[in-house]
Amino acid sequence: MVVVLSAGRNFAHMKYGEKNTMAHEAHKKAAEHHENAAKSHKAASEHHEKGDHAAAEEHSKKAHEHSTEAHKHSSDAHTKSAAKK
Repeated sequence: MVVVLSAGRNFAHMKYGEKNTMAHEAHKKAAEHHENAAKSHKAASEHHEKGDHAAAEEHSKKAHEHSTEAHKHSSDAHTKSAAKK
């Protein structure tokens, strides 16, 4: 039995209820880093408003690190998702 979704993806190789766990974990990690980046951006903004530019710069650097990690995990998730098709 071949199952084809409207997007044209063939999931015949997967058993009913089977999940692409590796891709799911990579997506989850990417989401966590995106959330942490957003929090760091917000903290940086708040410190800039208060005139604490040293703290703002530190939070901006942390936001950049989280954004970079999020991109890595997003790319990894995409690769793992594509490999399961």
